[in-house]
Amino acid sequence: MTRKALGSCPVCNNPMHVTRLDCEDCGTRIEGQFDICNFCQLNLEQKEFIETFIRCRGNIKEVERELKISYPTVRSRLDAVIEALGFTVDRADHDAVARRRRTMEQYERGEISREEALSKVKQ
Repeated sequence: MTRKALGSCPVCNNPMHVTRLDCEDCGTRIEGQFDICNFCQLNLEQKEFIETFIRCRGNIKEVERELKISYPTVRSRLDAVIEALGFTVDRADHDAVARRRRTMEQYERGEISREEALSKVKQ
């Protein structure tokens, strides 16, 4: 049974380090202090989300369906992963995408006309 290495300390939440690597085939052993990859530092929920996101080839509609969560929740989880990997998230872009999405949903439900939708999307 192979256990997965913890990405962060369960006590203080700082990144963990690998101190020994072993080859099961030839018995080679390397000792030192090695950083684990950024993806290994994600929490379990974030790793499962990324696996689903990749399996769905980045198609947010598919991720929504598979995880049974809304578009804003998908975006929020994706933004959290992006930040956990050390990148910045452009919140203004996120808000604009969410506004366009809401506008298109209103149009699809017949709540606004085509012209109103186009006008809102252009803003």
